[in-house]
Amino acid sequence: MDWTLEVVLLPVTDIDRSVAFYRDQVGFDLDHDTRNEQMHVVQLTPRGSGCSIVIGDLPSQREMAPGSMRGLQLVVADAAAAREELTSRGIECSEITVFDERDGGTFFGFADPDGNTWAVQQITARGERPLIPLDARQRFGAEQEG
Repeated sequence: MDWTLEVVLLPVTDIDRSVAFYRDQVGFDLDHDTRNEQMHVVQLTPRGSGCSIVIGDLPSQREMAPGSMRGLQLVVADAAAAREELTSRGIECSEITVFDERDGGTFFGFADPDGNTWAVQQITARGERPLIPLDARQRFGAEQEG
């Protein structure tokens, strides 16, 4: 039986500000933004990922301190290009560090407006062999929006 990690709850202070950061600056896809009298929940997914982040005001999220998530990890095929993309969108990033010359040993990081931190790891094989093939990336929300 497969057990897949598909959602990580991310504690933030301002949902709309965080949507703007993750969608417009980091480049995550907005899957849905659901508001009603009980809740406001937003799901965003990095391109090519099977795992999304959910920001909102669900009871479990209200128990978490905004900015308390540390070291969430993204993987890219080219760390220098990814860092340039983020810095060109106004995101402050750490310098690229090579911990190991082998593939997978190169990293940089950034934080969201609340202080949740992200590590970005370079694995060059992701450029040729993405974890989710391009033809399998149609998400339920994207099908509905049309």
